[in-house]
Amino acid sequence: MVRSANDPMKKTPGGKGGNGGERTGGKAVGEALREAYDEAIGEAIPAEMLDLLKKLD
Repeated sequence: MVRSANDPMKKTPGGKGGNGGERTGGKAVGEALREAYDEAIGEAIPAEMLDLLKKLD
């Protein structure tokens, strides 16, 4: 939806943000991202990718 600069923004009730300023689920998201990163780091590099990298040298 495109809004004109003249259209007022609707504010959510309860102050800042839609959840009353509380951070919910942030810790779980951070842990999931760390786990995915650790898994990616632990994966082996495919032989085809190594061959391509050698060709760049």
